[in-house]
Amino acid sequence: MGVVSPGFRGRPRESSRRLPPGQYETHDFPVLSAGPTPRIAREDWEFTVTTETGDRHSWNWAELTALPSENPTVDLHCVTKWSKFDTRWQGVSLDVLLAEVETAADYVMVSSYGGYTTGMPLEDLLHGQAWIAYGYDGDDIPPEHGGPARLLVPHLYFWKSAKWVHGIQLLPQDEPGFWESLGYHDYGDPWREQRYQGD
Repeated sequence: MGVVSPGFRGRPRESSRRLPPGQYETHDFPVLSAGPTPRIAREDWEFTVTTETGDRHSWNWAELTALPSENPTVDLHCVTKWSKFDTRWQGVSLDVLLAEVETAADYVMVSSYGGYTTGMPLEDLLHGQAWIAYGYDGDDIPPEHGGPARLLVPHLYFWKSAKWVHGIQLLPQDEPGFWESLGYHDYGDPWREQRYQGD
């Protein structure tokens, strides 16, 4: 008679509890992009929030980095199945950037230098869940990882954390961005394994 009940696997390791279904942990930081890497000088960089009525709120590099910043440490989950734990960032919370923006919109379309787009509910950018990040691991964000600034929305698959972020359009309805138009899931929750339409 065995001393271990069938199906018993003992206590899960800490890393396995942090891995969404279908993911594996990596200690590298893979680079995956939909096109060429844009090179944006900080003096030319600008981030704009445009409301559904056309009102624009813009920040240049000096204005963004003068705002109160945070240093979130978060786990990343890519739809290609790698996860990276305890990544350290510096950036400005979207709560700060959207605090003075009057809107009745429920969704956003995020756009990047280079033409990439991705959509999601506005609610997912609020309440301490998302940042415009300009620092990674104590240094500038390298261009291949989205520098000089990228969106960081770690509770969704990493394609929602748009590299080289340039702006947010507030929308009354959900619209597909680049990957969503090619069959990827509209929302992209890694814990529900929402990789593709129909998941």
